[in-house]
Amino acid sequence: MPETPEAFRRRARSWVEQNLPRAEGGGEGLEVDDETERRLAAEDRELQKRIYDGGFAGIRYPVQYGGQGLTREHQLAWHEATAGYRVPMTFRVTHAILGPTLLDFGTEEQKAAHIPAMLDGRELWVQFLSEPSGGSDLAGLLTRADRDGDVFRLNGSKIWSTGAHFSDWTMVLARTNMDVPKHAGLSLFMMPIRSPGVTVTPIKLVTGGSHFCQEFFDDVQLSPDQLIGPENDGWRVASRLLNHERNMLGGNGMNDHAVSGDGEADGDAIGELIALARAVGRSQDSTARQLLGEAVILETLGGALVDRINTQLRAGRMPETAASILRLMGGLTGYRLREIALEIAGTGGVLRGGADPVGLFGQRWLGARISTVGGGSQEMQRNGISERVLGLPREATPDRGVPFSEVLASRRQQA
Repeated sequence: MPETPEAFRRRARSWVEQNLPRAEGGGEGLEVDDETERRLAAEDRELQKRIYDGGFAGIRYPVQYGGQGLTREHQLAWHEATAGYRVPMTFRVTHAILGPTLLDFGTEEQKAAHIPAMLDGRELWVQFLSEPSGGSDLAGLLTRADRDGDVFRLNGSKIWSTGAHFSDWTMVLARTNMDVPKHAGLSLFMMPIRSPGVTVTPIKLVTGGSHFCQEFFDDVQLSPDQLIGPENDGWRVASRLLNHERNMLGGNGMNDHAVSGDGEADGDAIGELIALARAVGRSQDSTARQLLGEAVILETLGGALVDRINTQLRAGRMPETAASILRLMGGLTGYRLREIALEIAGTGGVLRGGADPVGLFGQRWLGARISTVGGGSQEMQRNGISERVLGLPREATPDRGVPFSEVLASRRQQA
């Protein structure tokens, strides 16, 4: 008989206590410099290899690619077993978004070559989707991969790519046909980030950190066997990728290590807020207690929503685009919890700096908006829910059905 989630949790906890280090304070990664980020990523690779060798990597991944072939309930049991311990959060995008996309659309050769390497810590992946001029219109991207004999040549730029400067591989969405409507002329490629012609530039953030990057492509050569899915079918593949991202940020993804709505480690948020209220002498303050009550309600509702949506999806009573509901809730909750922390911390949260236990919450607030825009803004999530879940009419768009070359010419004339 398969191992029950409870038996799995007990076995996992015993292994974790002997093999993983205890987690240190929260906030690491918000304001660390480039050298520290690279060191933490290297340490995460070692942790991931340790978890893989212990038989706990890729809990919901197929066994033939190095995973465990288990259920979401086993995954949740692993989350419980690792609470309070350091886990390799650097791999969350690799395991929750890009690995599942490769499982969905990759060739057998691609999956066999890369899924085990993702799970054992050899390969970190990142997605190259957003562009400097694109805003929320992903399908209107300008990066091109033009056919040149037996290869494609990639030119353009991407931005807001998390950890690209210390990652190994990427999935990059590019335009491969200018003479069809914008959604129909896209292709998704897998690419080594250190390919000739790729330049990765970290972006300095207000928090002091630089985990976001911009990338520039100058005649980067790609082969047809680097396509993920058919040529010019990249929008369908990217849509599934984005669905995996929403699932991750909504708490329902294939990531072994739990994340909150803003993509950070999903620790004991309520416990941290209670400790903060005590640290600033507000544990008996009526306003602070109301804020703590709101936080408890948000956490409780978020967990219940994940369970409900997951049940509906498995039963086929909701489309997979319902993951946008989880993403919206996760983003709103992530931002509001950071706001609540700052309200409880008061002026100390603003003035003390990120190295101080109280000032840390002000430092976190500086990056709080990530939760409302990462993986698609709140407005885009609401549009997706209205059109693809509730079946409401689609908003009118002037470029619908128009070849992208004509849309681009129109943009240039208006400029």
